Amino acid sequence: MFDGSLQRTALTLAVGTTGAFALTFVGFPAAPLVGAALATSALAWSGVKLYLPNRLRDVGFLIIGSSLGSGFRSELLGQIGGWALSLILLCLSIFATVVASRAILMRGFAKDRETALLASSPGTLSLALSMAVSGRGDATTVLILQCMRLLILSAVLPLGMLLLGVEAGTATGPTETLGLVALLGMLAVGGAFSWAIARRGFPAAYLLGGMIVSAVAHVTGIVHGLPPAELIFAGFCVTGSVMGVRFTGIRPADILRLFTASAASVGAAALISMGFAGVASALTGLPFGQVWVAYSPGGVEAMAAIGLALDFDGAYVAVHHLCRIGFLMALIPWMARRQG
Repeated sequence: MFDGSLQRTALTLAVGTTGAFALTFVGFPAAPLVGAALATSALAWSGVKLYLPNRLRDVGFLIIGSSLGSGFRSELLGQIGGWALSLILLCLSIFATVVASRAILMRGFAKDRETALLASSPGTLSLALSMAVSGRGDATTVLILQCMRLLILSAVLPLGMLLLGVEAGTATGPTETLGLVALLGMLAVGGAFSWAIARRGFPAAYLLGGMIVSAVAHVTGIVHGLPPAELIFAGFCVTGSVMGVRFTGIRPADILRLFTASAASVGAAALISMGFAGVASALTGLPFGQVWVAYSPGGVEAMAAIGLALDFDGAYVAVHHLCRIGFLMALIPWMARRQG
């Protein structure tokens, strides 16, 4: 940690926090997350080596998950069954998104079938990279396109909602702040549970684990309240900075070379998800903005954090993104075998 990693960690956090405060000051939607992501990404593109320890990253995800879990209430359990149509349409949206993005990358930018498929898988960076490294497709191209997808969606989605006049959410979760003992206890149990499921290979383990423990604690009435606003802000900063750190070591020339391909595939995916969200909203009566965030083809941690930042129903958004990850974990290997 003292071989330069400490200095790089401090620099990463300082830049991410500065970006978060800057966009918060100008009133940008989901400012802490987006500001940290843009600031650290810009610095990484300039050639500066950024770094965040995995444990610090996990703590950031744990805080976001614990905040999402506070939105679960006992009456929500009866609503989950009513989300069935929304979840079915989500899966159809995912399939359409993958097929369209893959076609754009293959026909418009001459990418091979396997690279195009893995780069088009929305929100499964670990799975896509592990398959690419094992010999399927170009791992560097997959990494860059996946990272660009996360950054573009995280920055453009809140701005798009603002420009289109989509109203922010009116979540009815707790407004009071957890006491220190309750907060530390919930984070400790959430961290232990997250560590356990991470060892078993669960995706987004620390966000998922933190959310489950917090949800159980709130539904059963053991605790009631949110983590302190300053802690949530810090969680957003860390989560956003993780996006920028992923660009460390990637040559700017490679990013520029693939930018058009990334923008085209992500743009198509965003429009498809928006269309399906509109249908789902009309059929279910749920707020369009909330469904759009839940259907957006980005990383589960980033999209869940955006849903939280925009005050949408955290339970609905988180359940849909976790369902998306589960569906993709089955879909992408199946599609790879069929085209292999």
